[in-house]
Parts: sequence; structure tokens; C-alpha cells
Amino acid sequence: MATQHVIDAGILARVGSMELLAGSIVEGFILGLHKSPFRGFSVEFAEYRQYAAGDEIRHIDWKVFAKTDRYYIKQFEEETNLAGTVVLDASASMGYASKPGQLTKLQYGATVAACLCNLMMRQRDAAGLMLFDQDVRTVLPPRLRPAHLKRIMGELQDVQPGGDTHISVPLHQLAEGMKRKGLVVLISDLLDDPASILSALQHFRFLGHDVMVLHIMDPAELHFSFDTLTEFTDLETGEKQLVAPEGMRPVYMRELDAFLTTMKRGCAGIKADYHLLETSRPIDLALSEYLHRRAQRL
Repeated sequence: MATQHVIDAGILARVGSMELLAGSIVEGFILGLHKSPFRGFSVEFAEYRQYAAGDEIRHIDWKVFAKTDRYYIKQFEEETNLAGTVVLDASASMGYASKPGQLTKLQYGATVAACLCNLMMRQRDAAGLMLFDQDVRTVLPPRLRPAHLKRIMGELQDVQPGGDTHISVPLHQLAEGMKRKGLVVLISDLLDDPASILSALQHFRFLGHDVMVLHIMDPAELHFSFDTLTEFTDLETGEKQLVAPEGMRPVYMRELDAFLTTMKRGCAGIKADYHLLETSRPIDLALSEYLHRRAQRL
């Protein structure tokens, strides 16, 4: 299937299904991925976990039941190859798009999240999802089932910008609840205190997780492409400010450069994989290029 080279809000509306859109994007570049861009953690290890509603009865270990009087499922090697959790920032600031018809940061990030979950499942890895703003909004633990992928896609298709940004608290909560090491992918505009973000990412690294940070930014945020007197509105507080761009641009660009440098160096320092994605770039091209480079490094 040919991949889309222009992906905008109009295509999202016409396709109608996040699952179909993600599948078509992934189909376009998966054949060129000779190596998985994700690192497996327990390929040769099988473990037990407690039975949960919906698990197949045939996987219950009856010998363990006879000893403990509890139902346990044996996870086989192909099920425990990788547990990947995609963590999507759905705060109010992610609802920004600088031009009509352009994807908001949240739409772009949700589509990237859908593609990553689709790719994990195709490679027989378990995929999970967490949505957050200042609090955790949704958690779907990693699973390897078609029905689970549909549920993830439904959440991503329906996600709307929420409240204030508070990245570190939801991330720490997720880290404390994860039972086994795996892959954590943070998709966010990172509009929060860099030190607190890096501290939360370090929490995952301390526990042995592989960490990817996909930094989503609108082109206007990256280039400050305003040339007339402009009223800026804080999407989270509602505060408005009238700004003369020619005077503000040098100050803004210095602050932006310092912020990006802090995040890049901070991620490198804790061995987290950082990558900047600009929402004006076609998702298929941006994501495939990044994943190919990542696969070559692993």
C-alpha cells in the first residue's frame, strides 16, 4: 500500500479511522525496516502473572494453581519480547496549531502514537497507552491482542486537549506502577520545567526501562514566524498578551535554544533517546526516518 506523503487534519477527517490511518502509514515504511527499532528485554525469559478477566483459560498453569490456590498465566517468550508504553501529553497546550487545516500538536502526537502502537503489535510486541495532562487520564497496560489495539486506537481518535501541563507527576505514577522493564515513549511539547521532566525520565531509566522522547512542536513555535502585532493567548491559563514580534523574536529564540539544548543534553545524560518532530512535516517521512536511524543504532 502506498504511504501518504501529506497528512493533515483533512486526511484524518476523510479516513475516519485512526486505526486505518496508522496502518496505512506503517505499511508504507515497515518493509524497509530490516531491524526492529525497539529493544527487547526478555526474549529468552517466560514469567507468570496473575490471571485477569479476558485472559484465555488454556494459558492457566494448573500446577501453580494446585500449589497456591490462585490462577496464574504463563507468559511465553513471544509475549514478553517487549512491553512498550506510549505516553501522550493531552494537556491544553497540545491543542495548538498555527494555521487552519494544519494538525494540532495533539492530533500529530496522537497519530504518531497510533503508528508506534501499530508497529509494535505487527512486530509481536505488546503495546500500551497512557494519556495525561496534570493528571493521569487513561492507562491501558501493554497487551498483544487485536482487540487491545482497537481500544488504543479508539482512545487516540477521541482524545481532546485537557487541563494544565504537569508532566512529572503522571510519569512518576506510571513508573511506580510498572512491574517489568520495557520501552516508554513520551510524546509531548514538553512545556514544563525541564528539571522535573528529566527527573521523571530518570525514574524510568533507574528502573531499567528504555526511554524515547518525541518532542512535538508547531513550526510557529520553532521559528517564531510572526511579523505583525500579535495577541498571544496561553491555552492553559487563558492569559492574553499583545506582543510586537520584531522586538520579542531575539529574546524568544534565545530562550528556545536554551530550552532545547537543556532537553537534548539532559536526555543524552540519562541515555534517553530524544527526537524533535515538527508538525508541518509529513508524519510518515518524519517517523520512518527517525525509526530507521534508531534501528541502526540498536
